Amino acid sequence: MAKLSEKQSGPGRSRAQDIDRHVGARMRERRIMLGLTQQQMAELIGVTYQQVYKYEKGINRIAAGRLCTIADALGVDVTFFFEGIDNDREFKPTPQQRMILELARNFISIPNRKHQDALCSLARALASSADDDDDPRAVGTIIIDLD
Repeated sequence: MAKLSEKQSGPGRSRAQDIDRHVGARMRERRIMLGLTQQQMAELIGVTYQQVYKYEKGINRIAAGRLCTIADALGVDVTFFFEGIDNDREFKPTPQQRMILELARNFISIPNRKHQDALCSLARALASSADDDDDPRAVGTIIIDLD
């Protein structure tokens, strides 16, 4: 099997490279702001200056543990490196997801366990009756015990 080149390595690869470059640029920006050379940075985090160069250019990815070490050396939180990345990627729930979240919050706030069980039974019955809607012979009866 032929080895895939970076350009052919799949749809997620180019996005990962963008993030690697962004994290590296943030690392470089902070290093320069502190007045550190690549050599000094390398000594602080225990790598060669060539490795620091590769991290800053996004050529090499930074492992999670190493990123924590770099953040400590630069006096920032790990989240610093990800600030400004594609704010368009925020989670936007669908109306159905909002409804599910509201249902879960309301369910949790029901103090009576029997009422929670009854609600689960109702949901189960309604879900199974949706399957039976195509069958004219299906007759559904829902009994809920709230005592």
